[in-house]
Amino acid sequence: MPATNIVSTQVRTHGLALTEHEVTVPLDHADPGGELITVFAREVADPGDTAGTDKPYLVYLQGGPGHEAPRPTRHPSGPAWLERALKEYRVLMLDQRGTGRSTPVGDPVGETPEQQADYLKHFRADSIVRDAELVREALGGDKWSVTGQSFGGFCVLSYLSLAPEGLREAFFTGGVPPVGGDIDDIYRKTYERVVERTRRYYERYPADRDRVLEIHSWLENEDVRLPCGDRLTSRRFRQLGHGLGMSDGAERLHYLVELPKGSRAFLHDVEAAEPFSRNPLYAVVHESSYADGQATRWSAERTLPELPPEGFTGEHVYPWMFTEYGALAPWREAAELLAQHEWPKLYDAERLAENEVPAAAAIFAEDAYVEAEYSMETVSLVRGLRPWLTNEYEHNAMRADGGRVLDRLIDLARGRA
Repeated sequence: MPATNIVSTQVRTHGLALTEHEVTVPLDHADPGGELITVFAREVADPGDTAGTDKPYLVYLQGGPGHEAPRPTRHPSGPAWLERALKEYRVLMLDQRGTGRSTPVGDPVGETPEQQADYLKHFRADSIVRDAELVREALGGDKWSVTGQSFGGFCVLSYLSLAPEGLREAFFTGGVPPVGGDIDDIYRKTYERVVERTRRYYERYPADRDRVLEIHSWLENEDVRLPCGDRLTSRRFRQLGHGLGMSDGAERLHYLVELPKGSRAFLHDVEAAEPFSRNPLYAVVHESSYADGQATRWSAERTLPELPPEGFTGEHVYPWMFTEYGALAPWREAAELLAQHEWPKLYDAERLAENEVPAAAAIFAEDAYVEAEYSMETVSLVRGLRPWLTNEYEHNAMRADGGRVLDRLIDLARGRA
C-alpha cells in the first residue's frame, strides 16, 4: 500500500543539506485501516554536490533495537562513515518506529498488559522493513541501498527476505543474524564471549579486580541509590560488562571503576552507562530480535552461567530488570507476556537462497554481540552475499573506522574486491 501521508521540510546545518520526512504508516501492516503512527527519516546531502537528487539513496538502519539513527554533523564529530557515503549517495537516516522523532514508545500504551503487549508486537525488524518500503514509495519508489549496523543488519536480512525488489545493494556491519537458530544456543555463545572479554579486561587492568570485589561487598551491605532513586544492586552493576565488546569498552569500564565508589561521579556514570531508562523499547523487545519463529521465555536468564564474584554480564535482558529499574517497571507485565509469545519467523531461507541483490557483510571474528560462527552460517544461506571476516575490528567498527569499512563493503558488493 502507498504511504498514507508524507510531510517534508528542508533544513541547513553546517556543511550539510538536510530534508526531514515524516511518513504516516500503519502500526500493524496487516491492518492498514487501523491505528497509524509516524516514521521519521532525515535525508542528508552535501550542499555543494552538483549531482544532488540524481544520486541514489543509502538508508542507514541503526543498531538497537529501540535506538534512533545518529544525528548527522560533518566529520570529525559526525558518523565516521558519512563522508564516504555522501560521495555517491543521498543518505537517509531512519528513526526506526518507536524511536527518536518517529512516534515514540516512551510510556506503556494501552489500559491492560495484554493491550500493551499487543502494541509492542509490532516493533521488530519485519515491521521496520515494511515501514521502509512505504517511505521508499513516498520518496518516488526507486530502488535504494541499505546498510545495517548490528540490529540494523537484522533488519537488512529481513529486507532481503520480505522485499528484495526494493533494494539495489545491501551492506551489513556486525549484524548478520542466525536464521532459525535456537535462542538458547545463541545466548550461551554470548556468555562465552563476555567471560572471555572479562578475562582480558582484568588482564589489562589487574588492580580493577579488587576494586570490583570491593564494590560488590559495598552494594551487598548498604542501600546504595543512583541519582534516579533506583537501588544499585550487584547484578545491576554486573551489567556494565555490556560495553566490553567495543574497541574502547575495557577503557570505559576501567575509568568508571577507578572512581571513588559512592562519589557523585561514580553513581552518575553507572546510571548513564545503562541505556534502558532512556529507551525502554530496547529492553522490552530485545530478546525478540533473535526469535526467528519461537518464544524467548527469558533465554538470557535461563542460560546464565555461574559467574565468579568479579564477573560481568553482557548485552542481556533479565526479568528482574523490570522491577529494579524504575523506568522499566511500568512494562513488567507486558514484557512477561512478550517473553511467552510465539514469534513468527523473520527470515525466508528459500528466498534468501535465490537472492539477486548485491550484498556484502563485515563480520567481526570475535564479535561479543553477534556470534561470528552463526553469521558465517547465514552467509552460506544467502546467494551472492560476500563476507569480510576480520579480527581487525570490534562490533563498533562503523564508529571507529566507518569510512574504510563502508568502502570495503561497497567494493565487495560490486565485485571490485
